[in-house]
Amino acid sequence: MTSLELILFAAAGGCVTLATAGYLLSLLIKKIQFAKVSTWLLAAGFIFLSLNLLLAATHSVGWGNFGSRHFLSIYAWAIAGIYLGLQFKTKTRVLGAFVAPLICLFWVAAAGQEADKNLVPPQWQGWLTTLHLVLAIAGEALFVLASAAGAMFIIQNSLLKNKKPGSMGRLLPSLGDLDRINHLGLLWGFPLLTLGMIAGAVYAAFVWDSLWAYDPKVVWSLVVWIVYGVLLHQRLAIGWQGFRMAFLSCAIFVLFLLTGLLIRFCLPTQHSFI
Repeated sequence: MTSLELILFAAAGGCVTLATAGYLLSLLIKKIQFAKVSTWLLAAGFIFLSLNLLLAATHSVGWGNFGSRHFLSIYAWAIAGIYLGLQFKTKTRVLGAFVAPLICLFWVAAAGQEADKNLVPPQWQGWLTTLHLVLAIAGEALFVLASAAGAMFIIQNSLLKNKKPGSMGRLLPSLGDLDRINHLGLLWGFPLLTLGMIAGAVYAAFVWDSLWAYDPKVVWSLVVWIVYGVLLHQRLAIGWQGFRMAFLSCAIFVLFLLTGLLIRFCLPTQHSFI
C-alpha cells in the first residue's frame, strides 16, 4: 500500500468514526442536526475509501489479487455507498445509527489486516473471482440495510402502537420510508447475490471441474439465496410488508449471521479465507 493509499484509508476511517459517533449522539440526545452532519461525514468517508480502492485497483495487490484489507474495505464501501444513496432519497438519516457502526466495524477489521496479504489462495486469484466476491458483497450489503431498516421499523412501530412516540418517535424515520428501504434492499440484494453465485459457479466449473461443491460455505450460501428468494417472492407476489417483513428480515439476517460465523470458525471449508 502506497503512502497516498494509506492516507486515504486513514481519512476514510476518521470520517466514518466521527459519523458513527454523531449518529449515535443524535439518537441519544434526540437531535436530528447531529445526524445531518454525520451524513456528510459518512459521504466524505465514502469518497476517501473510493479513492483508496481506485488506487489499489491500479496496483498488483489490488483487485486482481484481492488483498485482505481491500476485501474488508469493499464491504464497508458497499454498505456506505448503498446506504447514502437510499438515505439521500428517503431522508432516513437516523438509520445511520444502525448502519454506521457496521461500516466502522468493517473498517477496523480492514485496518487490522496486512495491506499486501491476499485472502484468496494464489490458484484462485483472477477477475472472475473478484467479480464473484464483489457482487456477493453488494448483495449482502443490501440485506444488511434491509435488516437495519427492519429493526428500526420494529422500534418505531412499537412506539406508535403504544401511543408513546415522544421525541424519539418524532426523530425516527416514518414507517413508510423504512418499509421502502426494506423492500429495495431485498429487491436489489437478491439479483446481485444471484449474479455473484453464478460467477462463482462458473469459476468453480473451471477450477473444480464442477458447478457444485459440497462445501459448508457453498451449501450455506445456497440456503441464504433460497430463503431470501422466498422472502422476496412473498413480498412481490403475496404482498407481505410492514411489521411482518421487518421482523422476518431481522430474524433471518441474525440467523444466517450466526450460522455463517459457526461455519467459518468451526467447520472445515474451502472458503476459510473469507
